[in-house]
Amino acid sequence: MARLRRVELTDWPYMVVLRAQEGQTLVRDDEDRQRLLDILRDASREYGLAIHAYSLLDDHLHLLATPQQANALSLSMQALGRRYVAGFNRRHQRQGGLWAGRYRATIIDPTRYLFSCMVFIELHAQRTHAAHRAEDYLWSSIAHHLGRRTDPLIMDHVLFWALGNTPFERQAGWRRRLDDGLSLTVIRQLAEATHKGWALAEDATLQRLQDQADRPLQPRPRGRPRKQH
Repeated sequence: MARLRRVELTDWPYMVVLRAQEGQTLVRDDEDRQRLLDILRDASREYGLAIHAYSLLDDHLHLLATPQQANALSLSMQALGRRYVAGFNRRHQRQGGLWAGRYRATIIDPTRYLFSCMVFIELHAQRTHAAHRAEDYLWSSIAHHLGRRTDPLIMDHVLFWALGNTPFERQAGWRRRLDDGLSLTVIRQLAEATHKGWALAEDATLQRLQDQADRPLQPRPRGRPRKQH
């Protein structure tokens, strides 16, 4: 079956995941971690990609990001892939590729899914036991949103700003969102949608997105279409 062409619409957020090849790691130490995030920051600024949340683990990277210019997501990911792997190979005296194929991404309706995606990403280190408490994990955007530091990689979505009129109110509102967490059903829904590339949107928004994309963004129902009487 032919692979569906990518859809990249400006001003719509995307859940993104990049993985290392099986048995490989993206990062081996904190120097690698910082370098990867620095390259991602530079590439996102260069091509116009607003990053709202991230979590970097040893063998994969989760992002929530909005392309603000045409092809900003694909160009940023290509630049990250080229620049990071070249330096990683030099530093660790290795050759060959590092990524497990192309990045995975799915477009989301921010009014319905933005906060769920952010919670999914920022609790990921705790959920996968990379950290005992998510807020103590250094390599994600959670500390930024809880007011513990300012992360130069992050450009907050307008809906995040609507959580409160002051930084304190927004941080407290986000703390409550994190404490509420996500159900296993929602976690599976977000993970599956990102892996398969199907949009996360309600019917009316989905139709608008499909009209812009000029291709289906969710799987068609199985079986023959019903006959019209």
